[in-house]
Amino acid sequence: MSQSLASLGDLVPMVSARPDIKIVAGDTRITIGPAADDQDGVDSDFGENLAETLGTDAMSGLANQLLTDIAADEQSRQGWMDQLTQGLQLLGLQLLDGRGDAGASTAPMEGMSTVVAPLLLSEVLRAQATAHGELLPADGPVKVMDDSTAGSGPRDDLANALEKDFNTFLTRVRTEYYPDTDRMLFYTVFCGSGFKKIYHCPLRRSPVSESVDAMDLIVNAGAPDLANAQRITHVIPMRTSMVKRMMLAGAYRDVPLGQAFAQPNPAAQTSADIAGIDVNSQQPQDQNHTIYEVNCEWDLGEGPDGLHLPYRVTIDKDSRQVLEVRRNWRDGDDLYKARETYVRYPYIDAIGFYGLGLLHLLGNTSKALTAAERMMLDAGMFSSFPGFLYSDVVARQDTNEMRVPPGGGQKVTTGGRPINDVVMKLPYQPPSPVLMEFAQYLEGSAKAMAGSAELPVGEGHAQMPVGTMLAMLEQATKPMSAVHKRLHAAQSKEFQLLADLLREDPEAFWRDGRRGIYSWDKETFIRALDSFELAPVSDPNSPTKTHRLMKAQAVKMLQQASPQLYDGNAVDSHILRLLGFANPQEFFIKTPMPPMPNPAMAAVQQRAAEAAAKIQQQNQSDQIRLVEAHIKAQTDAANRDAKAKIEGDKLAVDRQRLGMEAAAEGIKGAHDAHNDDRDALADSLEIHQPPTPTLENDHGVS
Repeated sequence: MSQSLASLGDLVPMVSARPDIKIVAGDTRITIGPAADDQDGVDSDFGENLAETLGTDAMSGLANQLLTDIAADEQSRQGWMDQLTQGLQLLGLQLLDGRGDAGASTAPMEGMSTVVAPLLLSEVLRAQATAHGELLPADGPVKVMDDSTAGSGPRDDLANALEKDFNTFLTRVRTEYYPDTDRMLFYTVFCGSGFKKIYHCPLRRSPVSESVDAMDLIVNAGAPDLANAQRITHVIPMRTSMVKRMMLAGAYRDVPLGQAFAQPNPAAQTSADIAGIDVNSQQPQDQNHTIYEVNCEWDLGEGPDGLHLPYRVTIDKDSRQVLEVRRNWRDGDDLYKARETYVRYPYIDAIGFYGLGLLHLLGNTSKALTAAERMMLDAGMFSSFPGFLYSDVVARQDTNEMRVPPGGGQKVTTGGRPINDVVMKLPYQPPSPVLMEFAQYLEGSAKAMAGSAELPVGEGHAQMPVGTMLAMLEQATKPMSAVHKRLHAAQSKEFQLLADLLREDPEAFWRDGRRGIYSWDKETFIRALDSFELAPVSDPNSPTKTHRLMKAQAVKMLQQASPQLYDGNAVDSHILRLLGFANPQEFFIKTPMPPMPNPAMAAVQQRAAEAAAKIQQQNQSDQIRLVEAHIKAQTDAANRDAKAKIEGDKLAVDRQRLGMEAAAEGIKGAHDAHNDDRDALADSLEIHQPPTPTLENDHGVS
């Protein structure tokens, strides 16, 4: 047996018929069994406290190994803790007097200023206020995503009920949620990380979501994120009475712990100094126990050989007692995946587990601006109240501290020489304009780094198009917009983990008697959680209210340009809701309601309406007949006109034919007469023409 194993004591008497439980710590394998008074091999409840069945020596070895690991983890982040301590001092929240003595390293001269530039604090408060306004609205932080309608119709009544009652649960039942989250957001933007712990509280008998300071959450060295951390330790300062309540509730093993002795870390001590309080109580009975709740992987022999499974181990630091050992995976999970308990709210994900915050972005600039402001204050003070030099040839003076009050005087012995010859003020210069300008440059560059957007105002900007203004705002707030998207995603994950715990204990939703607007039962509540998705009410694409208002203004301009395409009432209602008015309809003109009808008058009106309907029907019939008669008359007239036209056309054709026949007869008669005249002329010429003489030749031939 090795020396490390022997230090745990002789474990042989604790072995029983149950399978051995093995603990692997470094290169040492420790085999232990259940306590001798454990039940005979009966399977225990999955969520039981395994510390009740492990032996004292085994738990002592477990505690020693974990405490050693936690000490190494805490030492590995010492540099980060030092930065956090310096950053708390850079906030300038302590009231410091000017140096009144010989001075120190921060103010080496008497009377030097100790002011701290408010740059870092102002940007932290601005970022915290922006995140608070988006993630924690007054009506509640949760909205329910109903994918069944896809935005094309009214939402399911169950979805509306779940949204309203879940917001009631976080704002009126778990009243600590808003102030606790607001405090977490301060540290998120300041040091780069805020953490939420989502768990089932055995004392409140309900799932809760509580913040954990980054200084109180320790991970193993080299862990890139929560999902890949081998060891996550939550340092819990807990009152003695709370520890006892946890024991009575069955959450912790009931063992004596002894006197508590809390030892705060430097960052906690600095925070207490800023608040002006003592971090440690002077009364021994008021000392808090330091509880380590560790999510770690360990081999207790419950999985495949050599596989380290996730467990939650709770240890009292001072007494080194193991209070709790529970399985940290879901019952029935063959892969033994660790349950998620913590959600990290990041400011900027970069460089290490804790990321970057405004402390890292503006820390050095804040130091430089602090130095510049101190120099300007000191220059102004020394130039207004300069020191002086006096000659050693003059008579001995009563004192070398000559502070002349307003309207007062100070006796100086000059030995008969002019006072200007024996006393000379030091040639201090007033604050340099170059230094003032440089300080303004530092502040402007720091604000640009932090993503603080300032809209252009003044003459010439009132008529700037909304699109141009929105583009300028978006360009200036890109860093802040990216931070808002990260916080939105973290809050969405927080709500999902909270919903998972409520699925396991649905009655916690109404256990305090507040059922909200819907009478929930277990089956209906689980069906609602399975059907709808819980999401933050914040808009990841609009990090500030200014973005949303400018987008709404653009929609209003589109509605004014094309009023036939938009519902003006709906557009104005949306804008009024963005301005914070819960009931926009109260601003619109009300349509007067008709008076209550009189039954007798209603009967008379009904008879009059029936008579009017009959008259109207008769008028319509008469009108129809009149129209029919008019149409018939028009048709007859058209027929007559057509018939007359046809007859006229026929007569015209006949006349044309007769004319043509007459013309043809005339032409024939004229032709015959011409022929007769020609024949007569020919006959006449033959009668009156003399006979032609006949010539004969010599041969007697004519």
